[in-house]
Amino acid sequence: MRAQKLRTDNEEVIRLLEARHHDPFSILGRHGSERKGFIRAFMPRCRSIHVETYDRPMNRVGDTDIFEYAGDLSGIPQRYRLLVENEHGQSWEIHDPYCFGPVIGDAELKSFNAGTHRAAQTILGANGRCIDNIHGTLFAVWAPNAGRVSVVGEFNEWDGRCHPMRIRGESGVWELFIPGLVEGRYKFELRQRDGDGVLLKCDPYARASELRPATANLIAGPDNYAWQDQAWLDKRKADEWRHAPLSVYEVHLGSWRRNSDGSFKNYRTLARELVDYVSDLGFTHIELLPVTEHPLDESWGYQTTGYFSPTSRFGSPDDFRWFVDHCHQRNIGVILDWVPAHFPRDAHALANFDGTNLYEYHDLRKAEHRDWGTLVFNYERDEVKSFLISSALFWLRDFHLDGLRVDAVASMIYLNFSRQSEDWVPNRFGGHQNLEAVDFICEMNNAVAETCPGCLMIAEESTDWEGITSSTSRGGLGFHLKWNMGWMHDTLNYIAKDSIHRKHHQDWLTFAPTYAFDENFMLPLSHDEVVHLKRSLLGRMPGDEWQRLANLRLLYFYQWCFPGKKLLFMGGELAQPTEWDAGSSLQWDQSDKNGPKGVACLLRELNRLHRSMPAVSYWDFDKKGFEWIDGDDRDRSVIAFMRHAPNETAIIVLNFTPVVRYDYRIGVPYSGSYHEVLNSDDVRFGGSGVNNGGEIASEKTGIHGRAQSIRLTLPPLAGLIIQRSTIPAT
Repeated sequence: MRAQKLRTDNEEVIRLLEARHHDPFSILGRHGSERKGFIRAFMPRCRSIHVETYDRPMNRVGDTDIFEYAGDLSGIPQRYRLLVENEHGQSWEIHDPYCFGPVIGDAELKSFNAGTHRAAQTILGANGRCIDNIHGTLFAVWAPNAGRVSVVGEFNEWDGRCHPMRIRGESGVWELFIPGLVEGRYKFELRQRDGDGVLLKCDPYARASELRPATANLIAGPDNYAWQDQAWLDKRKADEWRHAPLSVYEVHLGSWRRNSDGSFKNYRTLARELVDYVSDLGFTHIELLPVTEHPLDESWGYQTTGYFSPTSRFGSPDDFRWFVDHCHQRNIGVILDWVPAHFPRDAHALANFDGTNLYEYHDLRKAEHRDWGTLVFNYERDEVKSFLISSALFWLRDFHLDGLRVDAVASMIYLNFSRQSEDWVPNRFGGHQNLEAVDFICEMNNAVAETCPGCLMIAEESTDWEGITSSTSRGGLGFHLKWNMGWMHDTLNYIAKDSIHRKHHQDWLTFAPTYAFDENFMLPLSHDEVVHLKRSLLGRMPGDEWQRLANLRLLYFYQWCFPGKKLLFMGGELAQPTEWDAGSSLQWDQSDKNGPKGVACLLRELNRLHRSMPAVSYWDFDKKGFEWIDGDDRDRSVIAFMRHAPNETAIIVLNFTPVVRYDYRIGVPYSGSYHEVLNSDDVRFGGSGVNNGGEIASEKTGIHGRAQSIRLTLPPLAGLIIQRSTIPAT
């Protein structure tokens, strides 16, 4: 539009007044020459506006809320101020947002559109900026199919007419720098390009959010948190995690422990209490169910709406930084569950974001997870890749997290995941693999490897897809660890059987070692196994109360001795009798009972040995680390194997019946004297106290293909760790 006085019947003016104009900068702001120009502003609910001083009044255009100053502009600075008085007589001054040019660089927009931006939250969302010594907030949002986008909030009474944004060419990004605005609540208002629909949406890149059920975002201040964990970060980079003990305590912060009135504890209080507790138990890491912002408590965080926002249920983003920092200073790592597989349909969030299927696939055969009622990210969109990879790196870099456990990977990589034959479309080669999801995962894991050395990427993946933990250069997906769902299902099914029937299912124990080194496995007993009528872990155990507790101790003993890193969901150490209830605290009253005390005591001892005995962790991912002694004693439901490390061997014997086995002979690799290192039937764990006290001398009686053997007493429903004490003189 040429610099001339506005007419109220002008089509572009009408579109601006009706909040339909896609280019507000063509009308508002400064236009024309220095000697003969115009300054225009659109401010509903204003009585008067002046430019810089009260001797430059702006005239109202007709009966509209557009104000115009015409004349000599040579004495008016480029970043001029507007002196505003509203209809109630209140006055203030602001710098005009429409006197600022584009802020985001073309190269950054191009990188975002190409799917290669690795910190897109620094250009999109609400970011503090200082332009010509004027502080404010740069708002930007990707909405290529919108007809008009505005920033709305308390600062403009949620009026979408007040702060319409500038479209940045074909990038699909809208931006607006609002000077003077450094805090407050906000959203984006989007008018659909075709039709009259208006959408009020949260910022996909917001770094802080209101407490549910409110859904607005908060302008986050600068990240000035003073971290104190450099020693931990340096150690993390140097550690060879494959050979290190790694045992994870999985936590849902909303139900681990609440205040006495049932309200949530904040991040800082949780950190103090949780770290003390986890350190006492001896775990190396905490894994958090998603703390990414989410509207529904019952989703446990897995239906995420804030991919860059820690949930406000427990405090501010800096409070969460303090949580992680405190963990690191106490030598506890922090892993976060992160969900790039799907997102909820909530109207204020990503679904149908600009009136079209923007973040989700267009084809409903790919766009929906009907089992969960959620939508699937469109991994073909390069901008979606920039969004998700930036989110992953954001949590690792900005919050110093030590890894991400990626939820529901199988639902990403298979087009036919939980779909009937008519509900999915084969890929271009006729297969059921989601090729663009695979490409995305590889790009994400490569980005993490390049920029966050020492951080772990962990896949919850339940199929036999080959190469989940192989490097992308070798055709794999590039994860560091994969949850061993097969081990988990077989083990829980086996131990839930009454002991008299276990001999018929010995293969459920002996099958796992045949594939234990195909991937880098983590052994999970997670939250998913103690909900939805599956019962608690203790509730799955057969027998009377004593046998149930003994079986539970035996389960943990087997888990800690089997190859793979370890994960246990909170409450498992309490021998919690009922299923997990996310709406209340764990059953802490159980912890004072003798049985649960014994279970927790055993876990402490297992974690202590895990740290001090390399044999049970050093070669978790190498066949050299596991060797059968005997897996075929079905009639007595006993298995025996060895775990190896350089210069160390541990013998593990597990008796899955409540019968004491006297003079039970097993082959051993060396002659000499052996002793019992750990016995899950020890009285301090709540056991019966059957043991192998004193030294156990090897005998020249061959068995299990070995020339030497030892005779043991196997406690009921218990595991033993045996090691050689002395080497006989030659």
